[in-house]
Parts: sequence; structure tokens; C-alpha cells
Amino acid sequence: MNILLVRHGETTWNREGRYQGRTDIPLSETGQAQVHALGNRLRNVPISVALASPLSRARTTAEAVLAGRTPPCPLDLDPGLLEISHGAWEGQLASDVERDHAEMFGVWRTAPGRDAPAGPGAETLGDVEARAWLVLERVCARLGADDTALIAAHDAVNRVLLCRVLGLPLQQVWKFRQAPATLNVLSGRSITDLQVVRLNDCEHAESLLHAAQHRAL
Repeated sequence: MNILLVRHGETTWNREGRYQGRTDIPLSETGQAQVHALGNRLRNVPISVALASPLSRARTTAEAVLAGRTPPCPLDLDPGLLEISHGAWEGQLASDVERDHAEMFGVWRTAPGRDAPAGPGAETLGDVEARAWLVLERVCARLGADDTALIAAHDAVNRVLLCRVLGLPLQQVWKFRQAPATLNVLSGRSITDLQVVRLNDCEHAESLLHAAQHRAL
């Protein structure tokens, strides 16, 4: 079975460097173009199961991938895929957060681990992993050996799932990137033996070095 784990396209808050979290910010024009390109890239890949975060930036990304398929693939929205809550940081520029919450920001951006909150009153990576992994378990239980699922989610959600599949502690969550509209491919016989086949593959949307320049919050 295969899992296409994608991140939503760019939003204006991504571009500005603002923490989004649970705030429902739509895709920007650039983000729309990115997810359209992702849809074109995946148009010949059969998808039997599709899930997305209920936030519009992830839902729209999934809809772009599923558009025009015959027969149509239904899209389920699962709150387990919601982006990490950033609490009081939501809507704030990262530069302002670094100035006003230097100690908490420093922990979050270096080695947050399972229990460090992503802002005052926010979730932890452990919280996100607990709910997102349950979603992945349910998806894998629905798939046959040759089936493929689409999961459209968010930066933190993708990172914790990838860390668990790779066997990385959550302190290492910043050791790889998740660019806007990026594609990760997981493959295996079951959830317990998934392998990462592609990681942060965004060649459909970004040039090689531009993707390296985009730093997620």
C-alpha cells in the first residue's frame, strides 16, 4: 500500500511568516498554482482513499489532486489532521514571537520534544502525534496491498508522522523540510513497516534551491 502525504499549498500567512495553527487561512494565488501543479503530477496515480484536514488550505489542496477523476474519489475531512494549535502565537509574526517569547520560542525552534507547547496555551508535538497517528492507522486498515491513499495535511502533522515512520525522536522534527504543496510517499505492507520512498518532493511547484530557501515556521 502507498500513502501520498502532502502539505497544503502556500498561504499569505506562510509568505509573511505568521503562525497559522488552527486559523483557517485560504491558499494564496501562488498556493492555488502549486496545488494545481501537484494535481497534474498525480493525475494518473490511482487513489482509492482520500482524507484531508478540515481547514480550507488542506481541503482545497486535496480537492485539486482529486479533481476530474473518473470515477470520483470521495474526500473525507478528519479533525485528527488539523494543524498544531499555536495558542496565543496564532496570527503573530515569527520575528515578534522570537522577541516577546524568547525562551519558549527557542525551545520550540531547536528541540521541542514531545511535551514543549507550540506557544502559550498551545498543543505539543506529542498531542499532534497521538491524534494524527490514529488517522494513519485507520487509513492503512482500509487499504489493500495495491491501494493508494491521499492525506492532505499540514507542516507539523506531516513532520510528526514522518518522524515516527523514520524512527526519529520528536526533538529531530526540524531536521527535514515540508515545503508548500510538497509530496511525501510512504509505502509498505502495513503501518508497522512503512518506508519513506519520497520526502519533501516539491519539484512540481518549486525550483531545486528555492525549496531549500523556504523555511517553515
